[in-house]
Amino acid sequence: MLSKWSIFKRNKRAFYSACIFGAVFVISLFSELIANDKPLIVKYEDAFYFPIFHERTDAFWGGDFPTPADYKDPYIINKINQKGWMLMPLIPFSFNTVDYLSDKPSPAAPDKNHWLGTDDEGRDIVARILYGIRLSVIFAFILTAVSSVLGITIGAIQGYFGGKTDILMQRLIEIWESLPQLFILIIAASIFLPTFWTLLLILLLFSWTSLTSMVRAEFLRARNFEYVKAAKALGVSNFRIIFRHILPNALVTSVTFIPFILSESIVALTSLDFLGLGLGSDYPSLGDLVRQGKDNLQAPWIGISIFVVLSGLLMMLIFLGEGVRDSFDTRKSQ
Repeated sequence: MLSKWSIFKRNKRAFYSACIFGAVFVISLFSELIANDKPLIVKYEDAFYFPIFHERTDAFWGGDFPTPADYKDPYIINKINQKGWMLMPLIPFSFNTVDYLSDKPSPAAPDKNHWLGTDDEGRDIVARILYGIRLSVIFAFILTAVSSVLGITIGAIQGYFGGKTDILMQRLIEIWESLPQLFILIIAASIFLPTFWTLLLILLLFSWTSLTSMVRAEFLRARNFEYVKAAKALGVSNFRIIFRHILPNALVTSVTFIPFILSESIVALTSLDFLGLGLGSDYPSLGDLVRQGKDNLQAPWIGISIFVVLSGLLMMLIFLGEGVRDSFDTRKSQ
């Protein structure tokens, strides 16, 4: 008998996709250390400072103003170098940094300063992609986790109790799924300022039904098994039977769909940002880069860059999902 991990590793496409996706996500978690317009370390007057963690003013480095220091300003750079030195990140631009020192009109083509060029506001595309991947994946992880827990719980209650409980909840779910999601999102976006958490809550209202039907079907089948009847006869509580005895077996089919739900969550966030119903300009958005690629056809580097990133992320998640599905396939464990 082969273990699930052995079966997953045997699928090279899924295994390498999982490794690459994990590496990209881990790298994106340290975006501030890779792409930032603030130095990693500054040695000034025999003392060390870390501006990425603690904001310093222009006057602190010998300038004239009490505003946050601009470490791209030649005057500030000269002041620091007179009494020390500073170490800038590999990419000296954050996701919202506008390169005012560039002598090219925006959007600018790729060069040694901007590896993938700039967008129509003069912001570095590599930095926006790096921060955008982190935001999109974390958003998708939270949305997938919460919606899965909610959907699995409701599906378990439906399938276990059956009867009128199942019929009533199933009719309510059918009514809820028939609601026009896009119109509701448009109304919500016009009433509330879209932020990370408000958008997460709005999408959660419609995404929790993804696993409900599958879990319900598994519980409807398992509720008549002998071990369930024996547990009821012994006086075991319904809560314990649902979550201790039936749910672990029902989760086998549900787990295989998690990577696909994760990819759907990334697509949902990107689509809303593309339509202008998602996160504002204060957030690094992959959907905003898609929109800019459409609006700036004379700058193909924007569209090509975001196409490669999005298609790569989604393709790796699909391959990962196929590997998880195969690992839970009993026919392949022989």
